[in-house]
Amino acid sequence: MSTGIAASIVSDPSRAFAALANVGDLTKATIPTPALIVDLDSLESNIKKMAEHCRQAKCAFRPHAKTHKCPEIARRQIAAGAVGICAATVPEAEALAAAGIRGILLTSPIVDAGKIARMVAIAASAGGAGSVMLSVGHLREATLLAEAAVAAKVNLDVLVDLDVGDKRTGSLPGEPAVELARQIAKSKRLTIRGVQAYAGHASHTVGFEARQKVSREAIAKAALTKALLAKDGFDAKILSGGSTGTYNIDSAIDGMTELQVGSYVFMDVDYRRIGGRDGQAVYADFQPSLTVLTTVVSTTHAERVTVDAGTKAIDTTTTHRPEAKNWPGLVYARAGDEFGAVTSEGGGKLPAIGERVEFIVPHCDPNVNLYDRLYACRGDRVEAIWPVAARRESGAANSR
Repeated sequence: MSTGIAASIVSDPSRAFAALANVGDLTKATIPTPALIVDLDSLESNIKKMAEHCRQAKCAFRPHAKTHKCPEIARRQIAAGAVGICAATVPEAEALAAAGIRGILLTSPIVDAGKIARMVAIAASAGGAGSVMLSVGHLREATLLAEAAVAAKVNLDVLVDLDVGDKRTGSLPGEPAVELARQIAKSKRLTIRGVQAYAGHASHTVGFEARQKVSREAIAKAALTKALLAKDGFDAKILSGGSTGTYNIDSAIDGMTELQVGSYVFMDVDYRRIGGRDGQAVYADFQPSLTVLTTVVSTTHAERVTVDAGTKAIDTTTTHRPEAKNWPGLVYARAGDEFGAVTSEGGGKLPAIGERVEFIVPHCDPNVNLYDRLYACRGDRVEAIWPVAARRESGAANSR
């Protein structure tokens, strides 16, 4: 049965999803490689740990789906207590809405009339205000959104998007943001619910103390802006932001109401290097649950082997290399679109031809975007195949 399912996935990828109820005999040994694997034990542990932290900190969380692009994982986050789900792109929001996910916040700006119409359509189909929020950081976006909302007779909730140091998108905090809110409020179809502030420059700062300093300075600007909006008469209760790297910093900041954590469900090499609160070099608050499964396809040269995962299978947009899981000493290097070269530090044993090696990915968000399915595994057994439903367009550049 397992080989039959594996063959069907190769010959007709669409059949993989139809086989969800029949994967009982499918294992890591029979999955066609390269393949994207999520370890269910680690994934569930990560989801539970973040949810418990937020409950204890009395801070809500609205996880970012641009990390996983998978409604199945979003459902698990909602079940754990998330107040909603963030999306970075319109296709991500559409995929989540189609799966019945509510409380969607689009965190990226859109100034394309077609995309705005699509977001308004999501809100209309889901019942309007409360089902969808949009972040707005420029008057042009607010104008287009107001026009579309009026035309569709839909009320929309918005957050004022703030630039608190990333210099990517958003209004400057303080009075410029308050003035933008005043302009937004001229439309009776748009309601200000608060502010959004993502400090990407803080999330990957190495060393906990340094990271804490950068994030506190950034979020303080957002908290002040939120207070100014309230003073100006706005019902601005939400301050949405934060990241996996700063979750235990931002949740303690007065005024922060919800975390947009994303990468915590998977983790990656990039995040693991930032260091933990306990002073350890490896950030180990959450377990790496995402790997790329590869097969050794050549052992011609004694000093190296070749695996069937190159730049089409492992994201190489960062300077960090994938790390072999449960095989100390292996070093991966790009060897083309289809292949990777694997050597061993210190002359240790290399895997034999046909053996399989899993690699923790350098950057989880764009790596997921290379695949159309996730193999959800418990141990070596495949429990489900989950569609990466929102990979039609990539998300923002930084990972939360």
